[in-house]
Amino acid sequence: MTTPALRALGWNEFFEGQLSEFDLDAIVLARVSAHHSIQVELQGEDGQFRLPVQSADADGRVSVGDWLVLNSSGNRTIKRLERQTLLSRKAAGEEAKPQVIAANINTVFIVSSCNEDFNLSRLERYLAMVLHAGATPVVVLTKADLSDDPESLAERARDLHPDLSVVIMDARDAGQADVLKSWCGPGQSVALVGSSGVGKSTLANALGAGDQATGGIREKDGKGRHTTTSRSLLPLPSGGVLVDNPGVREFQLRDCDDGVADLFEDVAEVIARCKFSDCRHEGEPGCAVRAAIDVGELDERRFTNYLKLQEEQARNAETLAKRREREKNKSRIVKSAVSRKRRHRDEW
Repeated sequence: MTTPALRALGWNEFFEGQLSEFDLDAIVLARVSAHHSIQVELQGEDGQFRLPVQSADADGRVSVGDWLVLNSSGNRTIKRLERQTLLSRKAAGEEAKPQVIAANINTVFIVSSCNEDFNLSRLERYLAMVLHAGATPVVVLTKADLSDDPESLAERARDLHPDLSVVIMDARDAGQADVLKSWCGPGQSVALVGSSGVGKSTLANALGAGDQATGGIREKDGKGRHTTTSRSLLPLPSGGVLVDNPGVREFQLRDCDDGVADLFEDVAEVIARCKFSDCRHEGEPGCAVRAAIDVGELDERRFTNYLKLQEEQARNAETLAKRREREKNKSRIVKSAVSRKRRHRDEW
């Protein structure tokens, strides 16, 4: 079922292996390119088309990047194929609800500019999300002209995780974007994440994703203006596809224990050396953490951010458990009411 047209949309062997149950002559394959309130945009071998949300979501809620198996008429989803990766975050608000960013992304370009936006703790949040999803993270530092020493920023970013690729570039120069094209070939899907105004739309343009609107930099705080307002699937001349995302003003992790553990494996190893398992790392005898910080083996900022993300995960888990308990109680109340209504009807 692999064709050049599907390959150009990110189709690969992972999805091909899920088609054995279908008559290939009686189905249409398409990928979700945008999700609106009442319609879903899809791209397939014959181009782009739209379906009502209820028809696209027939086999479960779909998101940008999902691959769908449709009936022969292409007007109803038969099955949403298993996702290779799923990028998500905690939605804004008190409840620990997930907000899907994109599905089936192979590589995530985490974009940060070389000005006041550069923040190691924020980069760690993005890295934890990407590692948890199983995608490959690549840190892209844009607007190098705004820093006196952009290479030092790159070195600090590389220290966050073993073998992490970090690229410095001027996204306004399309030629410099060539260094990223090895991640953007046929069958590959990439995504851009980062704060508003760091140059994601400019980078998308440099990669050949069309003419994305860009905004200038505010002189007052060095921050950019938010330009992308919705997620979209954009074909790249290198053969892959790119998901362009809105800037993230509030970014909280949800259900990301594996990503945090992977990212902070070095911190966990130091904690394991503490004399007491319940060590609070506040000066207790035999505290390996304080000793490692004192000799420069462990960065205190990194350790503090690790604790913050761990606490956030625990808080989200507790909130989620409470919400599930409320939903369970509500379900019991509804079932009880229905049961009483039936008994009352039978009595009459």
